[in-house]
Amino acid sequence: MAFSMMQLFLLGALGPRLVDRLGVTETELGLTTTVGFGTAAVLSPVGGRIVDRAGPRRSLVALLVLSAAALGLIAAAPGVGLLLAAVALGGVPQALANPATNKAILAAVPAARRGTVTGTKQSGVQLGAFAAGLPLATAAGLVGWRGAVGAAAGAALLAAVWAWRSLPADPDPAAGRTSMGAVGRNGADPAPGRSGERPAVAEGPGAEPAPVAARFGGSVTWLAGFSLFLGAGIASVNTYLVLFGVQRLGMGPAVAGGLIAVLGVAGIAGRVGWSRAAVPGRAEWLPGGLAAGAVGAAALLVAAPYAEPLVWAAAVAVGVFAVSGNAVSMVLVMQRSAPGRAGRDSARVAAGFFAGFALGPPLFGRLAESGRYGTGWGLVAAEFALAGAVALTWAARDRRTRREAATS
Repeated sequence: MAFSMMQLFLLGALGPRLVDRLGVTETELGLTTTVGFGTAAVLSPVGGRIVDRAGPRRSLVALLVLSAAALGLIAAAPGVGLLLAAVALGGVPQALANPATNKAILAAVPAARRGTVTGTKQSGVQLGAFAAGLPLATAAGLVGWRGAVGAAAGAALLAAVWAWRSLPADPDPAAGRTSMGAVGRNGADPAPGRSGERPAVAEGPGAEPAPVAARFGGSVTWLAGFSLFLGAGIASVNTYLVLFGVQRLGMGPAVAGGLIAVLGVAGIAGRVGWSRAAVPGRAEWLPGGLAAGAVGAAALLVAAPYAEPLVWAAAVAVGVFAVSGNAVSMVLVMQRSAPGRAGRDSARVAAGFFAGFALGPPLFGRLAESGRYGTGWGLVAAEFALAGAVALTWAARDRRTRREAATS
């Protein structure tokens, strides 16, 4: 998860250097995010089907190799053209990340522990933010930004070797059984009537009954809509927070890079903590509440030019609230997906998130290029507010549907 989105955080953390030394404009910096996550949004539905068929180990190894290739191309980019091509390639591992990791959890982790494990793996994204914001941004000051990105590419290759050697083997595509738990042919759950059949119910304590899973298809659309607006706001923060610190608050590039590191650490704590709290009956209401907290974080960014320490509080709040919303939505997918559909449902929700990442930064970039950061952070607050409205509407509809089902 850390490597799948490493390029986003690196481009944000190294934004001032890219503007000064590669000649990238603020708008073009936003376009890098648009190209990468636009690719991920388009490929996510296909990625879910690939993971369901190929299995998690093959998918995770492919993810890490492609991440290394994308980072290597970014390090070698002589200008904006190859930089955009590299981040487009980086969209492929982003499309594979949630389906592959969720499928691995379903195959290997008992139902009672899946919320905690899902939150931990989702916090890997914020581990990538921390790495980009502190050690790699510091390395860029010593060996240059290209050397720092190249080091990240080498680390991704080492992780690919580790994944291939350490993870349980995937099923043979021609076989009808798997060596990773009670899942069936091609990494999906066995169909009714076959050997090794599983009942069409979720597993373990706290899991949802079959009728709830059967109704979850419509909920995926609501969660994808929530993720769209949430992703638009988060991507703008990730892409422009460091540049805001340098251009408007007078920070040095290394100090401003620490904002991404702080956001990453807070995001790790938030994703693990909120995912653990996301038990059925409470989980449905958490996305709306987290989005409300994210609106407050954006308000702190609006006020930061008048009181610089607020930018650090804002970074913490974005990590605790905004970036945790995606982890909780994935917990809901894990709790409610019908057997065999976790990869595809995860991919649909991730597609909404990635579409938001593609749409948010270009809008913010036009404002940043004209120096209107305050208006940009107001736009981010509006995006988080829309995410909260979608989430709360879905939670209310879901509660009403459950009550009607219980009394019918």
